[in-house]
Amino acid sequence: MSGLLRTEQLVVGWQQPATQPLDLSVAAGEIVGLTGPNGVGKSTLLAAIAGRARVFSGRIEQRPGTHLALQTQDVPPVVGMPLSGRELLALTGASPAGLPAWLADHLDSRLDRLSGGQRHYLTLWAILQAPADLVLLDEPTNNLDVAGVAHLTEHLRDRAAAGAGLLVVSHDTAFVDTVCGRVIALEGRHVS
Repeated sequence: MSGLLRTEQLVVGWQQPATQPLDLSVAAGEIVGLTGPNGVGKSTLLAAIAGRARVFSGRIEQRPGTHLALQTQDVPPVVGMPLSGRELLALTGASPAGLPAWLADHLDSRLDRLSGGQRHYLTLWAILQAPADLVLLDEPTNNLDVAGVAHLTEHLRDRAAAGAGLLVVSHDTAFVDTVCGRVIALEGRHVS
């Protein structure tokens, strides 16, 4: 297998199928976007690739030895958790190098003392900087301001240039058009 990821006629879901059959590939150094309306299974597809959702039919192939990182839309509870931003990065093996000043200056703050946008970007950075060949991102621009989206865009390009493959789910059309080299639009399931 030459790429990092390939799917063939993949249908995934939880209790029942949530997607139409999908052929997809992601190569090292490539950023692929997944778009489509709510409910077509974009997030479920990422979960299935990560081994969290059910494969009903088709195949998922990953290059042997591929390390995967998954960012979800789930917000982990942090209230009362005495974990700093620096400690979070250490847990994932992520480097703080390259963080924007508006966040780097707060690395020693507890996560529950950060704003929602700061916490979101820090957890996103922890995933992006983790040692992974294939990075799956689910709505990464949620809760980010213009500066956060601009920094994220630049960093995604850097990760791809360093050889990572990225699969990005987003409703942010401008972001997808700017950062993704290829975009796949998912359509709803037709139930008969």
